[in-house]
Amino acid sequence: MNLFVGIDVSSKKLDVCFLDSEDTRLKETTFPNDIHGANQIKENILTFNGQSHYEKIIVGMESTSVYSFHPAHLLDNDADLKRIGVEVVVQNPKAIHRFKGLFEEDKTDKIDAFRIADFLRFGRYNKTIIKEEKYVALQRLTRSRYQVIQQLTECKQHFLENLYYKCNTLTNEVDTSVFGSTMMELFAESFSLDDIAHMELEELAAFLQEKGKGRFRQPEKVAKSIQKAIRDSYRLGKVVQDSIDIVLATYAKLIQTLKKQVKELDKGIESLFDIIPEGQCLKSVPGIGSVYAAGIIAEIGQIDRFETQAQIAKYAGLFWKKSQSGDHESERTPRVMSGNQYLRYYLVEAANSVQRNEPAYREFYLKKYKEVPKFQHKRALVMTARKLVRLVDVLLRNHQLYTPKRSV
Repeated sequence: MNLFVGIDVSSKKLDVCFLDSEDTRLKETTFPNDIHGANQIKENILTFNGQSHYEKIIVGMESTSVYSFHPAHLLDNDADLKRIGVEVVVQNPKAIHRFKGLFEEDKTDKIDAFRIADFLRFGRYNKTIIKEEKYVALQRLTRSRYQVIQQLTECKQHFLENLYYKCNTLTNEVDTSVFGSTMMELFAESFSLDDIAHMELEELAAFLQEKGKGRFRQPEKVAKSIQKAIRDSYRLGKVVQDSIDIVLATYAKLIQTLKKQVKELDKGIESLFDIIPEGQCLKSVPGIGSVYAAGIIAEIGQIDRFETQAQIAKYAGLFWKKSQSGDHESERTPRVMSGNQYLRYYLVEAANSVQRNEPAYREFYLKKYKEVPKFQHKRALVMTARKLVRLVDVLLRNHQLYTPKRSV
């Protein structure tokens, strides 16, 4: 006989259903989502186990943002529950939602808790949560970095959009990044377009060299291309021009701030990453540094949570469903739109870096790139990330360093 405990988590309360292997609801109740409520769940588990001595006890809940973190980790780390072999699992809400869809019933927290316990009773749940504190701490940093990168990307898109209003030919004419501090200051707040256009070439080149701290190899060439872009661009009215300048200045400051935040997070990741021994396994792969390796390890956690590399790929959302009926097998196998977005992001970014540094992966990337006429880079990169999963699994599982194939 087994005991299944389904918990529907919200910010304020925990709706709990205790269900046994024979589909008998032993108890349905509600506790507050705090340390006292979680301890009451623990006491109920110990009481039921004292009465029936269950072979297996599974506690499950959905991954509901930050709300499920504290009850899951408290129950998973409790010494009394460990002693009787309680397993705590956190499930993808999509899997629970699909399971609930099989039944025509109302949507309430009480019913949700029962269906979570019922889902566990079928034994199709995923692996346990990440247990060790070092992985959780690293995960907070790497996930925050991912979110800041998303904000930075969005800010850059808005900056370019508004820059096009001000100088629509700039990105075509100037062979340097518009997101460098010098270029952003030049177009966001320092001068008007006419000021730049009528400035002496030597004066503009000197300004670029001074603000760029000597980083421009050919400042005169850059200055000349900037002035040409300005001459070829449309002119705006003063009212619109003033509003665009304010927007550009705002986004320029945001971009600079977010860049600083990324650097701070990278420092925190690198300092914490040094205490994780398996990190050196991934860093031995050409192109994978501390940040990408930390992002991958933080989401995978203990490698023994996964039986095979295929489970890691599916967890990351690098999985293509097979479609077959009778003698027909579809050649179109779209990637599933689910999985851990953070792990997928770091695997894809790492794969892009590896394919630029490792010949074997570069060859594989180019092969996949040439197979289709559309979305070549995106598809090839995702396929390369799927290939990288196999390498990550081997290195982490065997605690070994990467050794490239010997050239003949």
